[in-house]
Amino acid sequence: MKFHNFLINWYLQNKRDLPWRNTVNPYHIWLSEIMLQQTRVAQGMPYFFSFTKEFPTVFDLSNADEEKVLKLWQGLGYYSRARNLHKTAQYIANDLNGIFPATYNDLLKLKGVGQYTAAAIASFSYNEAVPVVDGNVFRVLARYFDIESDIALPATKKEFTELAYELMPKDNPAIFNQAIMEFGALQCVPKNPDCSICVFNESCLALQKKKVDVLPVKSKKLKITNRFFNYLILEDVLGNTLIQKRTSKGIWHNLYEFPLLETDEIVDFDFISKTIQHGILASYTIKCVEECSHATVIHKLSHQHLHIQFWKVKIDEIIPNGLNNSELKTFPFPIVIYNFIEKEEIRR
Repeated sequence: MKFHNFLINWYLQNKRDLPWRNTVNPYHIWLSEIMLQQTRVAQGMPYFFSFTKEFPTVFDLSNADEEKVLKLWQGLGYYSRARNLHKTAQYIANDLNGIFPATYNDLLKLKGVGQYTAAAIASFSYNEAVPVVDGNVFRVLARYFDIESDIALPATKKEFTELAYELMPKDNPAIFNQAIMEFGALQCVPKNPDCSICVFNESCLALQKKKVDVLPVKSKKLKITNRFFNYLILEDVLGNTLIQKRTSKGIWHNLYEFPLLETDEIVDFDFISKTIQHGILASYTIKCVEECSHATVIHKLSHQHLHIQFWKVKIDEIIPNGLNNSELKTFPFPIVIYNFIEKEEIRR
C-alpha cells in the first residue's frame, strides 16, 4: 500500500472535528490558517468562532474598525497577523469584489499570506495540487524517510515540498494535506511519540535506525533579546488613569499600554521614584509611588523576553480624559497588560 493510502486511512479514523474542515469557503479557511500560525488549535478555536460570529463575511471584517479587530484578537499574540488580516480583508472586499484569488500563485500576493497559507487555501478551497509544508510535515517526512537536511535552510523547504508533491495524490490534494498535518499534530509529535501504535512502524526509517528523537534536524537558534519595561499606572484623585497607543513599529503595534519607562536592566523603587518625579512625569504632582509586586512578570515572545514591572503612581491632579477601569477594558491591550488590569480590579 502506498504512503498516502496509509496516511489518509489513518486520518479518516483519527481526525479531529474542526469547523474549518467542514467547509471549502476560502474566507473561513484563510481565517483559520492565519489564526493557527504559531498557535495551537485549542487556543485558536474560540477566536475562530468569535471572528466568524462578529464578521460573517470578508466584507464585515473589511468594514470593521482596526481597534475592534485587535480587541477581538487580544490574547492570541503575534498581532501583526490581525493587522494584516484586516488590511487583506479590505483589499479583497474593495479591489476583488469579495472574491478570493483562486490559485496558489495569486494567493501568495495577499498581505500576510505566505507559502504555507497559500497552499492550504489553494488545496482546501480549490483542490489545487500544491503541498503544505509546515513543522508537522517536516517532522513526518524527515522521520519516515530519514532525511537529515537542516530544516532551517531554504533549500530544505524546497526539498520537502518536492517530496510532498511526489507523494500527494493529485486527484485529492486537500485530504492528503489535511492528513499529513494531522498526523504530525496527533501521532508523530515532537517529543516521545508512541511509535508502537503508528501505522508506519514497520516502514519508518527513523524508527528502524533509532533516530526518532533527533529528526528533523534544525540548526538555527533564535537569538533572544531581553527588554525591561516599567509601566506607570497613574491614579488621579478620581481614581482614573492614563493610557497611550503604541504607534511605533515593533511588538504590539497599535495596541494600548500604560505610560512606559524602558530601562537597560531591572530597576528598583528609588530609580523609578527619582526618574518619574524629575523626568517622565515631571508635569504631575506625585503623592506616592508603589510597586505592584504581585504584577512583576516575565512575558516571553518568540524573539524577546520582556521583564515587566508595574508601578502605581498617585497624583494630585485630575488627568484630562482619564479612564476608569471599566472604560480601560474596552481597549485592545497586550494580554499581559490586560491580565494586570483584571487582577487590579479583583484586588480593589
